[in-house]
Amino acid sequence: MKIAILDTYYPAFLTAQYEKTPSLKALPYLPQRERLLDECFGTSDFYSRHLNALGWDAQDLVVNCLPLQEAWAKENKIAYSRLALHLPHRFFRLPLIGRSLASLPGLVEIAVAQIKKTRPDVLYCQDLSFFPPKMLRSLREHVGLIVGQIACPLPPDDFLREYDLILTSFPHFVPRLRAQGIASEYFRIGFDTRVLEKLGHVEKDIPASFVGGISRHHGKAVPTLEYLARNTPIQFFGYGAGSLDSSSPILARHHGEVWGLNMYRALARSGITLNRHINVAENNANNMRLYEATGVGTLLLTDRKDNLGELFEVGKEIVVYSTQEEAAELVRYYIDHPDEAIAIASAGQNRTLSEHTYAHRMKELAPILERHYRSKK
Repeated sequence: MKIAILDTYYPAFLTAQYEKTPSLKALPYLPQRERLLDECFGTSDFYSRHLNALGWDAQDLVVNCLPLQEAWAKENKIAYSRLALHLPHRFFRLPLIGRSLASLPGLVEIAVAQIKKTRPDVLYCQDLSFFPPKMLRSLREHVGLIVGQIACPLPPDDFLREYDLILTSFPHFVPRLRAQGIASEYFRIGFDTRVLEKLGHVEKDIPASFVGGISRHHGKAVPTLEYLARNTPIQFFGYGAGSLDSSSPILARHHGEVWGLNMYRALARSGITLNRHINVAENNANNMRLYEATGVGTLLLTDRKDNLGELFEVGKEIVVYSTQEEAAELVRYYIDHPDEAIAIASAGQNRTLSEHTYAHRMKELAPILERHYRSKK
């Protein structure tokens, strides 16, 4: 079966890559895409590589990367609206999502042309908000099954209803989507072992860290992070520091944005790393940091959730906190007891590498897609 995996990358990551390597945008489409995938941002090629190993024909589409998409359009002699591709560069530093992103005509037109040319059995959308509903509907004659995956706040209902299936790592989303008449299944995310090969040996020179974003979706976590900044030696990496009040104690220890391999490296350098879920996760653990932190061999300290025991053995493979005071106490304890921290981190890494890699996940995903494809046909 043929599958096109459609994704959008954070504009700040894309901006950083093209500023770091100005010659990147002059490369042909395939080597340009390969350079981006090599950075291991988001799910990179973690789906496509393992699906290809299972006998699928899988390819990645990074549909909001302007230079990349323009290269494909030129190589394939595709006409497109150039308005979106010539807006001021600063415009693309904004977090374009939902209707804002779908309103950029050039990007949508090129993505549609890619899908029509590919004619995949499965169109797998990692961003449910990229295509306007009418555009997604028009693609049906070129695609066998339209699938979405989500682990963030749901877009408007009209963006959801055009999908034949929506997969989610939020257990509580499944019954909610089904109640709307939308086929949905629980599907967990994971870790890719290629990250370890790319990182090599990393010295653990950061006692404790928080590596992640600070945004309106994480609003409940800011008081905890500030409490930790006042009461532990924790260091901070990620985006969103500019949204903090100038008096926030986080700022003095914030080391800026880290993306892709640099994000994994910040995690790997840490003896302990703190995780917290976005508000919409409610009482369920699901996020990528669970697997990224344990995957690189770092002790994961995460917020207590009802289903954590289904993923890891609490106290032996990860540790959990319920309050900011408990989080601070645990950070201080494991800094003072490094042997215990190393033992738990090692057990957590073993669990992730034995059960939670993308090689495992694609073996779970393939039969789900095949079943829904056959049912639709």
